Amino acid sequence: MATVKKTSEIRFKIGLDDKNIPVDIKWQASDSKYQDLVDCKSIMLSIWDPLENNTLGIELWTNQMTTDEMHAHFFQSLVNIAHSYQKATGSPYVQKDMDEFCRNLARKTAEWEESKNK
Repeated sequence: MATVKKTSEIRFKIGLDDKNIPVDIKWQASDSKYQDLVDCKSIMLSIWDPLENNTLGIELWTNQMTTDEMHAHFFQSLVNIAHSYQKATGSPYVQKDMDEFCRNLARKTAEWEESKNK
């Protein structure tokens, strides 16, 4: 096992309303140029649990996040996940296939959003 040469800490602070719905999300990373907590509207975090051999997820967003922002955040996250997966595994298929999937899903999502406004 590699020797730890440095540590870094990422911190989240979630403000909840009386129904435990996130209304304020802030984050801070010890390696960031920003040393104060910074506002954000959404967190999507995946953690691999080797004991359970399972992925744990945290998905939170504030009530101020618009639907358009959620669409953008979701699609950008999918593209980022595909890039990370390709980088980690070397799979030659993931980037092309995920890009195609995201384009199709974005098109269908835009059509669905337009149909709701008619």
